[in-house]
Amino acid sequence: MSVHAEPIDLARTAALAAEDKGATDILVIDVGDVLGICELFVVATASNTPMVRAVTDAIQEDIGIEWGEKPRSIEGADGRRWVLLDYADIVVHVFLAEDRDYYRIERLYSDAVKHEWRPEGHPGR
Repeated sequence: MSVHAEPIDLARTAALAAEDKGATDILVIDVGDVLGICELFVVATASNTPMVRAVTDAIQEDIGIEWGEKPRSIEGADGRRWVLLDYADIVVHVFLAEDRDYYRIERLYSDAVKHEWRPEGHPGR
């Protein structure tokens, strides 16, 4: 059963799933006004290709269970260096560290508001 989720709800679920699998440098970027084709990016770093897969699998599973949503498309799953999960309202990017440093997605959207992910109860939230 699908429950309507706001983009921020999907982003929080994705960020928490990524964190639970050990992803780091998790960032939510509000690209709605800058990009126009989606509302939010969730960006995360994984330390190796098996972790990229584990993180993307966990995100898909958690969003599916909690919100009944599946990605409209998945890009990069074969190479597992930069995997993109497109949920229409949000797009999740899971990078290997060197690829994230190379593409610098945060700098591409420097005009967008960025929110560092912090779990509930974490100082600074």
